[in-house]
Amino acid sequence: MAVRALWYRGGILSLIDQRALPERTRVLRLRHLTEVAEAIRTLTVRGAPAIGVAAAYGMLLAQREGKLGPDAAARVLRATRPTAVDLFVGVEAVRSVWADGGDVARAAEGYRARTVEECHQIGVSGAPLFRRTRRVLTHCNAGALATVEWGTALAPLRVARAAGAHLFVWVDETRPLLQGSRLTAWELARERIPHAVIADNAAGHYLATGQVDAVIVGADRIARNGDFANKIGTYEKAVVAHENGVPFYVAAPWSTFDARRKDGRSIPVEERAEEEVLALAGRRTAPLRSHARNPAFDVTPSRYVTAFVTPSGIVRPRDLPRVLSERSRE
Repeated sequence: MAVRALWYRGGILSLIDQRALPERTRVLRLRHLTEVAEAIRTLTVRGAPAIGVAAAYGMLLAQREGKLGPDAAARVLRATRPTAVDLFVGVEAVRSVWADGGDVARAAEGYRARTVEECHQIGVSGAPLFRRTRRVLTHCNAGALATVEWGTALAPLRVARAAGAHLFVWVDETRPLLQGSRLTAWELARERIPHAVIADNAAGHYLATGQVDAVIVGADRIARNGDFANKIGTYEKAVVAHENGVPFYVAAPWSTFDARRKDGRSIPVEERAEEEVLALAGRRTAPLRSHARNPAFDVTPSRYVTAFVTPSGIVRPRDLPRVLSERSRE
């Protein structure tokens, strides 16, 4: 079974410090709202579903501290990162219960349980796509570390492999913070899933030479028409996959779908500090007078998406508006 990215017990939110991987597995124990906010902001915890769960527990810690009300606590967490919609969903799942005088601990735990189960169901839904698909490319980390358990992009691969599929995973290193080589490869190595780390700019070579049978990624926010935001570099992979006739799948829980956004043009894109680009492992790699731009995400148009892998099954982009409309009426 995949690693657990975070857990809550006895008033303490414990989480794996993803900045320390793969060199060491360090667990941080957080007791205060401000610590959770900082962990989200600094990528100590990352990945849209995991951020949402951490934020839900952050609200619980705030309620137990008693220093802030539900709206003020929610503002602290919402200000940490703008792109991943799960953050806002996780906050609201607890804020609304807190404001109504309900059981805040039960609300936070319920949100965690729903996230874990939806990711498991993503695995069940998507596994048939990989019964005969041997060589898979992924970008960034959309495994258990990003989702508490199971993963989004990695969940179908885990379920398919457990059913006997023979899979090989191409792991994009994912500059500038190397979430692919540091985190996805770490998860795959723990489970002895065959894989190879490749430079981001090598993916086109493998797609063009017929060495990739499918691409699967996660998402941080998906608009109503199927445009979606994911880690910077995803757009390039989608375009090159489309050019070479390789299926491109996006795996996500329902909390990542933002039906209020008509299309990708309104999705906010976080820009992070330029130092993340100008240095690698603490060593500067660019001249001292050089500056950088560092968008953390890009937006991929729905026309490049073969299908979305959801907890309820496979959804084609053309069907997504209808599916989201039906879900809103349930």
